[in-house]
Amino acid sequence: MERSSRFLSLSGLSGVGAGVVALLGSAAGHFYLQSEFPDGYLRLMQASEPERRAALPFLLLLAGGMIAAALLVAVFFTRRRTHSSGQTLWSSPARRLAVALVAGELFCLRLYLGGDAGMVVPCLLLFYGLALLNASKYTLDEIRLLGLSQIGLGLLAMLQPGWGLAYFALGFGLGHIGYGLLMYNRYERPGAAGTSAQ
Repeated sequence: MERSSRFLSLSGLSGVGAGVVALLGSAAGHFYLQSEFPDGYLRLMQASEPERRAALPFLLLLAGGMIAAALLVAVFFTRRRTHSSGQTLWSSPARRLAVALVAGELFCLRLYLGGDAGMVVPCLLLFYGLALLNASKYTLDEIRLLGLSQIGLGLLAMLQPGWGLAYFALGFGLGHIGYGLLMYNRYERPGAAGTSAQ
């Protein structure tokens, strides 16, 4: 009963894949902004409304591509894990997590359109961290650590808005890779101590 109420099926390799996607997306965003604005991301934060709207299609396409690629990687690795354990991938806790993430994304889009582009990355990190913290009640305890680290990075990014892309790469990229490797080595690697508990 307790096992069926917890979303235990997150794969460490899906975290690594999502982190790689985030790093590639951060690099693509950096090069695009450097080609469009003299000071790149820093200039985007001070851009006029027409300039922000002109950059929006690329940024939305990039964000959509990153989300789609990260989801494909997560579904691929996590489906293998849920299939072997008899759990469902789209559980009730997973749906609640998705609702929180979509709300955060829409809030950040409104910030961008309202002229506060510098707060987009901090808020993405904060919403994601809070969603993970909430989800940690339904999954392994390591999710709580990832959530707290995302919240901490989001708060730091608020203090240094010009470094938003670096914080994005650090939180969504390196944070996921580190979390994924930890989870894989602890619970999924053949012979790992946690494999028998799954």
